[in-house]
Amino acid sequence: MDAPSDDQRKKRKKGLPKGRQITPDALQYVQRILGDQPRDGSLLIEFLHRIQDDQGHLSSANLAALAHELKLSQAEVYEVASFYHHFEIVKEDDKSPAQYTVRVCGSIACEMAGSEALFNQLEKNLGSAVRIVHAPCMGACDKAPVASMGKHQFPHCSVEDIGKAAESDAVTPIIPDYESVDAYGERGGYETLKKLRAGSLAGSDILEELEAAGLRGMGGAGFPVARKWKFLEGSEKPRTLVVNADEGEPGTFKDRLCLEDQPHQFLEGTLIAAHTVEAGDVYIYLRDEYPHIHEILSREIAALEESSISLPVRLHLRRGAGAYICGEETALLESLEGKRGLPRNRPPYPAQKGLYGRPTLINNVETLHWVSLIMQNGAQWYLDQGQPRFYSVSGRVKNPGVVRAPSGTTARQLIEEHCGGMADGERFTAYLPGGASGGILPAALADVPLDFGTLEEHGCFVGSAAVVVFSDLDDMRSVARNLIGFFEDESCGQCTPCRIGCEKLLTLMAGEEWDGDLMRDLAGTMRDASICGLGQAAPNPVLSTLKFFLEDKL
Repeated sequence: MDAPSDDQRKKRKKGLPKGRQITPDALQYVQRILGDQPRDGSLLIEFLHRIQDDQGHLSSANLAALAHELKLSQAEVYEVASFYHHFEIVKEDDKSPAQYTVRVCGSIACEMAGSEALFNQLEKNLGSAVRIVHAPCMGACDKAPVASMGKHQFPHCSVEDIGKAAESDAVTPIIPDYESVDAYGERGGYETLKKLRAGSLAGSDILEELEAAGLRGMGGAGFPVARKWKFLEGSEKPRTLVVNADEGEPGTFKDRLCLEDQPHQFLEGTLIAAHTVEAGDVYIYLRDEYPHIHEILSREIAALEESSISLPVRLHLRRGAGAYICGEETALLESLEGKRGLPRNRPPYPAQKGLYGRPTLINNVETLHWVSLIMQNGAQWYLDQGQPRFYSVSGRVKNPGVVRAPSGTTARQLIEEHCGGMADGERFTAYLPGGASGGILPAALADVPLDFGTLEEHGCFVGSAAVVVFSDLDDMRSVARNLIGFFEDESCGQCTPCRIGCEKLLTLMAGEEWDGDLMRDLAGTMRDASICGLGQAAPNPVLSTLKFFLEDKL
């Protein structure tokens, strides 16, 4: 054991306790930044954001003061802060951090658009002025390559764009035009909610209409919505509704469109759901890569609360902090409670014991968007439209973006009828039908309907309908490495099959020669033994690459 230092000896002589001490300046600062907010440990992540937004980093002194103010252990505060990508912890002996941190997206769409070259250029030209880091998908794959700084996202960005913003301190979010509460009301918005509140429409009527429409959850699992809501029937109160607005699947950006274009279409669907399941509180968990949407929702929730519309619930808007695992519903609940986003073992299920131990319904943004549309137009309208959904299309197409199309639309239809065809001079070779975890399919299977239950025979699934298109310019080994690298980085580390499995897959994929039998064996272990869907689905890109692109070469 090392001999005690001079500082330690001095503390012992003065009778001071071991460990990091709370400095008066840091405590005063934390008290000021928290203001009159309740000192509730479940708000830990919100408070970490406040400090990070104000100073650009989290100092050890401020973390210690925050722990003291919230009556939490310093270890607990540190482990939460260090779990999430968007918190930068600076220790006492570290150099003063750069004023700004630039995050360069390395997702598959941005990689194809040249994000690594952009990263290198930024380091070369701006490295002394800002901190440059790699980042996972930012939900703007149609605008690749993308980077962010502070609360500003740079689509199709260049070194010049970011340099000018840093020089001018222009790092506030750009707010797009969107439909206000008044504009939404003028076209019949909130009429369903008003009928529910007045008693002329019952919750059972809502369930019958959604069941007749055949609406399924659009977050990836595709579970029938009405049946999921019924799970809360007879459960104890209070109940809670949680909205998963943390779409982090590489290639997915459909929820962004719903929220930044028609926020009240989503909000009414949310309030209809809350009234139907008799939830007293709604928590909207929004991914931190969407600061402009946070501003939109903050404004419009306030406007809604000040309007004449009688709300059945209390609305709470919460920020994620850069952790893909929090898209898993129980990890999301842990994060909302101010903890690390570690998935829970089930049972109990959220409908039995969810947020703060209450029976909890969890739905994603697009699902609730369709709830209000179906109630406005009727179940038959939805069926006549082909049970439409949103497809996020990015990659080697002329016009990437969000496409509204009937369920079962094919990749070929999306490319040729909605996205202007392939980029000039490129030949369609492969695509992701459901984001990073949905597997990879060759162009020969581009006419398979993209819907729930249609892709499983090929070892894939539609998931969140994130379609990323590849051409003859892309090496599928490199594509698979990018996707597995994402899962390796985003694994929460709680279970060994996922934590070590992703790492070992990357090692096995490093060379040109792949050991297919060993990879399949490892993938089977990950699928069978991982706690949550991340580890279970992570091997899909490797298995697809082996099956469709390398079988004849192994």
